[in-house]
Amino acid sequence: MSAASCLRSEDQFLCSICLEVFTDPVSTSCGHNFCKSCITHHWDSNVQCVCPLCKDTFYTRPEMKVNTFISQMTAEFRQSPQKEASRRSEEPAAKPGEVQCDVCTGTKLKAIKSCLKCEASYCETHLEPHLTAARLRSHQLIHPVDNLEDRMCKKHNETLKLFCKTDQTCVCLICPVLDHKNHEFVPLEEEYEGKKSELVKMVAELQQKIQLTLLKI
Repeated sequence: MSAASCLRSEDQFLCSICLEVFTDPVSTSCGHNFCKSCITHHWDSNVQCVCPLCKDTFYTRPEMKVNTFISQMTAEFRQSPQKEASRRSEEPAAKPGEVQCDVCTGTKLKAIKSCLKCEASYCETHLEPHLTAARLRSHQLIHPVDNLEDRMCKKHNETLKLFCKTDQTCVCLICPVLDHKNHEFVPLEEEYEGKKSELVKMVAELQQKIQLTLLKI
């Protein structure tokens, strides 16, 4: 279900007598809710009209009317799984070569983000907790990638964020303190952009040489 639906816990829509989602929900004066048929049968089976939850006694049997607000909320709750299934069916399934959601069961949907902290990739639906839950919002999200474990330091289990120019290897923030003392470091993104520029320049020079060779031929 979506984050908004998750805020409405399923327990809120369960009758404490039949333990099913409310059918024609009614409210007692003590503030508890039950299926109309459940509370009616319960009181028919007992001498006194007592609330099954708080044991509040009603000396005159209350006239129970369907609570329209709770009835509407229950109807929305019943429809939410169908709406969610319909929405998920419209999401693109992962194609060959694309990163798959690690949480999806059955058809694997296309992941839109990967979490370096969780070492998992998520589709739009399963990413929602990372966008709404306070304790997950601090996690670092990146464009979806495979083999997330390769982006973690094997020794310290931290994200690789630096490039050690001395040893020509990627390291985490703990490595310089413990294993790479007095080495030269640059941010991993900076080294990536530098290597990318070198590669683009190399490809351009190679293409120029190929064109010159073709002209000679």
